Amino acid sequence: MELKIPDHIAIIMDGNGRWAKQKGMPRTYGHKAGADTLRKILSYSGEIGVKYLTVYAFSTENWKRAKEEVDTLMFLFKAYLKSEKKTLMKNNVRFLVSGREEGVSKDLLKEIKKLEEETKDNTGITLNIAFNYGGRSEIVDAINKMIENNETNITEETVEKYLYTKIPDPELVIRTSGEMRISNFLLWQIAYSEIYVTESYWPDFNKEELIKAIENYSKRDRRFGGVK
Repeated sequence: MELKIPDHIAIIMDGNGRWAKQKGMPRTYGHKAGADTLRKILSYSGEIGVKYLTVYAFSTENWKRAKEEVDTLMFLFKAYLKSEKKTLMKNNVRFLVSGREEGVSKDLLKEIKKLEEETKDNTGITLNIAFNYGGRSEIVDAINKMIENNETNITEETVEKYLYTKIPDPELVIRTSGEMRISNFLLWQIAYSEIYVTESYWPDFNKEELIKAIENYSKRDRRFGGVK
C-alpha cells in the first residue's frame, strides 16, 4: 500500500506519568523520557516528508497539577530549548510555540522567542509546540482580538487570522495512551482531521507506531462532509 504522508500531523503526547508508574518511577521520569521520544519522532517525521508537526506539551489545565510536576515540565522545556538549538538548525527545523503567554515566566518566554527568531528562515519541517495551550482559550482570545480591532465582517478566514497557529490545519491527529478524547486540543483546526488512537504510551511511541498511524490514515476516505 502506498503511504499518503500527511503534510501536518498533530500529536497528543499522553501517558508519560502512567508509563513511569508502571516502572515504579516518579511521573517526572516519564516526562524526561517523553522529551527523548519527541526528539526521535521529529527527526523521523522530517525524513519521511511531514511538513508540520504539532505536539501538545502543556495545556492551560495542566497548571492544576502538583507544583513539583509543573516545575519539572517548565525546567524540561527550557532545557529542551537550549539543548536542541544546534540540532534544529542542523536539520533545518523551524520552531514555533502556540499558546498563551500569561503565567509563563519571563525567562522562558525569552528563550521561546529567541529560538523562534533564530529558526524562522529554516525551510524543513516546522515543529509547533502547543504550550500553555487550550483550544477554548485560543478561540476566546481570537474573539477578543477581533473586537479590539473592530472587525465587523466575521468569516472563517477572519477567525483564522487571529488564532495562535499560523500553519495549515492537521490532516492527522494521533493520541497516545488509548484515551478517546481530544482534551481541548486544536478545537478549530481539527474540524476535519482524521483521528488515530494508539494504546502505546508516549515514551514507547516510535517509528513503527508512527507508520501504523500513517498506514491507517492512508486507508481513510476523506469526504469533508461531501459524498464521493
